[in-house]
Amino acid sequence: MRARGRLLSCLVTMAIALAGFVTTGALSAAATPSTIQYVALGDSYAAGTAAVGSLPNCPHGAGGYPVLLAQGRIVLTANAACSGATTDGVRSQLSALERDTRLVTLTVGAANLGLSFVLDACTVGTPQQCRDAISDAQGVLGDCREGDSSELDGPLRGLYGEVADEARGARIVVTGYPLLFESPAAGDPRAAINEATTRLNCVIERAVAATQGTYANIRYVDVTEEFAGHGIVDPRSCTASAFIHSLLICDPPPPRPGNREAFHPTAAGYVAYAEAIKTKLPDGWLDRPST
Repeated sequence: MRARGRLLSCLVTMAIALAGFVTTGALSAAATPSTIQYVALGDSYAAGTAAVGSLPNCPHGAGGYPVLLAQGRIVLTANAACSGATTDGVRSQLSALERDTRLVTLTVGAANLGLSFVLDACTVGTPQQCRDAISDAQGVLGDCREGDSSELDGPLRGLYGEVADEARGARIVVTGYPLLFESPAAGDPRAAINEATTRLNCVIERAVAATQGTYANIRYVDVTEEFAGHGIVDPRSCTASAFIHSLLICDPPPPRPGNREAFHPTAAGYVAYAEAIKTKLPDGWLDRPST
């Protein structure tokens, strides 16, 4: 073979080898799972703390479920949740959503009912104040299981649609609320509060189902099963198995009144929330990205 022929053959061989190297590199890069950009929206349950603040400086708990979900490929880019947020309040959080947001969690609805007011009325108020507060909340909700409409139907469906419009392509996971009290007796106000929570969860789930007709990538997650057996037995005492804070601070130092986290999840409760949400995530999202 002439020198020129050998040179051309060598160049062709090198070009093929280089092309193979580049292609292999490209395939490897393409095969590397991308990160999942995650934004949390909602009220104090999503913020991870009941401490009151104002956007953009609402306090967030280090052990809240958004922090616990940020593992594997999931990266928490923003927790916009704020204590006391209603459906209207969550609308002010939507600026945290971006075009590349791929996961959104949302917990909202309790503040629309004034559930914290109900709990205050039933723990420090008179029996009549407690009954009136519960009646007001149930009046807003109706009985979803019986097909009653609710004043929350429109606000929830509208909000879910706005979230989906702002985060197109994202998986949206909407959570319900746990039952706060463990097996209260019939006629006990705590049983009525659990019933109101059950009705609220039904309304939330129904609103998600209605939204799925337009936005298929929205899911509802019921957390009551994860909290079953771990509710508050007595608001004025500490129970080691409870996933919900009572009125006392039950961890060291010794218990003292004035727990600002009362009726919100404990550390174990937030783990239960995160585990429930994980069941609604696509396979592979919690896998560690290859390096």
